Amino acid sequence: MVKIIGVRFRDAGKVYYFDPKSFEISAGGHVIVETSRGVEYGTAVGGVREVADDKVVQPLKEVIRIATEEDDARAQRNREREKEAMRLCREKIQKHGLEMKLIDAEYTFDNSKILFYFTADGRIDFRELVKDLASVFRTRIELRQVGVRDETRLLGGIGICGRELCCHSFLPEFEPVSIRMAKEQNLSLNPTKISGICGRLMCCLKNEEDTYEYLNSRLPGQGDTVTTADGRKGVVQNVNVLRQRVKVIFEEGEEKELEEFDVADLQFHPRRRREKPQKNSHKNKDKGNGNARNHAPEAETEEEKELRELEALDHKDSKSGSEGKPRPRRN
Repeated sequence: MVKIIGVRFRDAGKVYYFDPKSFEISAGGHVIVETSRGVEYGTAVGGVREVADDKVVQPLKEVIRIATEEDDARAQRNREREKEAMRLCREKIQKHGLEMKLIDAEYTFDNSKILFYFTADGRIDFRELVKDLASVFRTRIELRQVGVRDETRLLGGIGICGRELCCHSFLPEFEPVSIRMAKEQNLSLNPTKISGICGRLMCCLKNEEDTYEYLNSRLPGQGDTVTTADGRKGVVQNVNVLRQRVKVIFEEGEEKELEEFDVADLQFHPRRRREKPQKNSHKNKDKGNGNARNHAPEAETEEEKELRELEALDHKDSKSGSEGKPRPRRN
């Protein structure tokens, strides 16, 4: 077992682990640590705890010290200087006529570097801009292009649920989100209802995916034939996933009768739980199904087409490395 302390360097983002040594650090306290970017000021998350050796990447860098009042004041000055850096950088962007949107600026704790985060539709040649900024700030300049998800995480906001955005408040990293998750949870496939303010599928679709997959695997599908405890056979008309209840239609001559049952009172062939996707699984997706390519695709509605486009954008962003990509390792 090894002692660790989780440290976050911005209001939102990944938590990095360090060796707390003999310091008594409580959650929410500020610490000074050494990272690959130099000495930095961060906030402790969760306090000191012990984990198995194979759960962290060794060797861990150490906490230099618990932040002093002077350190707190310096960090606050850096936050104020970032506002001025944003203003100057916007002026320089306009001067050079670059099609880019500045999102945020970040000073390292020791002021050895300034990072500027921006979004753009394509690649931007900002070499002259970097030279111009370096002549003004007299320090190292780094411009980092991010995607729309990262832009939303940096800026923050309120989601359609009325709460602060997950990505800005607690979500450490972005995970892939697909239309299948919305279908699994029986949600409306209206893009305006399952898209976040970033314009991509909502990250919270991932939160309950495993639960819904498990509950759905215990239920019959609509249209399946089931058998009751008294031997009657009927067709599933509707299912309630959370309550694990099934509505069954029985036909008796020309009459139809609808009854509701607990899933435990029915006999049927359960659906196989979906396996987690494997790397390069697309290469084998047609194996064992020689006729897969011969079936005509089902017609999609306009909403489904729009959702497919959103999913394709997520895939394109993740492939290019701009979406959901964590910041460089700090330890």
